[in-house]
Formats: sequence, C-alpha cells, structure tokens
Amino acid sequence: MAYQILVVDDEKLIVKGIKFSLEQDGMEVTAAYDGEEALQNIKEKNFDLVVLDVMLPKMDGLEVCQQTREFSQVPIIMVTAKGEDMDKIMGLEYGADDYITKPFNILELKARIKAILRRSVKKAPTKTQEKKVLKARDLELSFDSRRVFISGKEVNLTAKEFDLLELLMENPGKVYSREKLLDTVWGYDYPGDVRTVDVHVRRLREKIEVNPSEPKYIFTKWGVGYYFN
Repeated sequence: MAYQILVVDDEKLIVKGIKFSLEQDGMEVTAAYDGEEALQNIKEKNFDLVVLDVMLPKMDGLEVCQQTREFSQVPIIMVTAKGEDMDKIMGLEYGADDYITKPFNILELKARIKAILRRSVKKAPTKTQEKKVLKARDLELSFDSRRVFISGKEVNLTAKEFDLLELLMENPGKVYSREKLLDTVWGYDYPGDVRTVDVHVRRLREKIEVNPSEPKYIFTKWGVGYYFN
C-alpha cells in the first residue's frame, strides 16, 4: 500500500515539484495551500507523514503542528526559511519530528521522508507474534504497537520521541552523544544541529518523568550526551 503524504505550502510550484518527485517513488500525495486546509485534511485522512511549511495563510504552520498534536502523532517535517532559527526550535517544541530549510534539495527532503517512514510506520503484529515489551519501573514500551505507558496510563509520543526512547531503553547505561543520536535516531547523515536532540529529550522528559528537572529515566552526561538509567 502506497504511503500517504500531505504537502502543505502556499507556493504552488514548490508543492507541484515535491508532489511529482514523491509520486515518482510510488507515494500518494495530497496538496494543501493554507493552514486551515491542512488541518482539515489531517483530521479527515490518515496520512503517514506531513511536510508542513511554517509561513502559511489563514493559520501558520506552527499552529497547525500544535493543533495536530492534540489528536494525532503523524510525523511532521517543518519547512522553515533560511536563517529562521526560532521557527526551527518552535517547530520542534510544538511536536515536529524534523525540519528542513528553504531552499532545499529535493533529494535531501526525500531522504528525510524515507528515513522517518522506515522507523515510524507501524506494522500490525500477527496473532502468533510475541509481543516485545521493555519495562523499567513504572515505564513500559511496546515495540509492536509503538505505545508507551507510565503506571498503566498511555503517554502519547511523536514518532521521533518514541524512537529516541526506544534506543535509550534498549541500551541502558550507554551514553550517546548528541551527534550519535542525530545519526542513529534520525536515520541519515543529519545536517541539522544538536539542539534538535536537546528539544526532543526535554519534551520526552516532560511526558515520562514525574519531575523533568530531576529525571529518574533519562539522564544527562555533562559534556557528552544522554543515557537511560
């Protein structure tokens, strides 16, 4: 079954170019040209990934991302203007999985899309398949369903938050540098900066830790990176 991608940008030529390129790889692409249209599409259709420009009419991309996270964990790649560092950070804070800066190479965008899809699209387990679960005190992670629970209550994570937690839980005590996490979790030679990891770790702590400032699961090794206790 073809991947369903939503591409949102008010510049129709950009949307047309992305749509053509992704369809060449067998994906099905829906286009939207403003924030309200994008949000309505996300509510009505089950997309595998959204490419979302920050600067949109009617509702900007940051607000679309924030509202989407109230009901969906669909992977989102934010598209920001060159040099707009605050938009990049805010996009991650609001729940985006990744960002790319205009002008971008379509091959780089496709690489990021495919990397996220490889890790985030769920595969339905068979009835005979053994359910793989990781547990640490009150925290429980299910590989097959890609769900996380704290004291039996489900915690909604984005695709990248889940991937990050999965990697750290599978390797307790192993310290990962920010650069290594970028390379491993994002799935390619990521050209972004280490703030991407810091923002995701902070968001993850806010969701799984009782007191994020005094974590009991994800620890910082000062000057090095992060590890799972």
